[in-house]
Amino acid sequence: MRRARRLKNEINVVPYIDVMLVLLVIFMVATPMMQTGSVDLPSVGQANSPPENPLRVTVGPGGELAVLDGSGKSRSVSRSELAPLLQAELARNPETAVLVAGDKKASYESVLVALDEIKALGFKRVGLETSRSK
Repeated sequence: MRRARRLKNEINVVPYIDVMLVLLVIFMVATPMMQTGSVDLPSVGQANSPPENPLRVTVGPGGELAVLDGSGKSRSVSRSELAPLLQAELARNPETAVLVAGDKKASYESVLVALDEIKALGFKRVGLETSRSK
């Protein structure tokens, strides 16, 4: 008489381990060859010729605007008042430089909107004012 074969109730994991080890080796070899994306950020330095008596437009934490003229007078303005004020200054002196200073807590969008408005008016020298770390 022949004996009946018993069935095993176990899963054979050896092939799965082999596959996982092969995948591990493939990833270990391929990972150093992958190029990562990098961003080349500009560094803060001094301008070649710093502007004399620039017009400063400051953007506050809530997006509020203030204009500081070359003589040191500061004036809070709204977005609608900014363009006529700057156009009058541009008519007086076409070579006027404008520096935009954004507060650390000001949104990036509000600083860019101010920059775009100033450039659209026709100013030739427009820049961002930064503080240098010591």
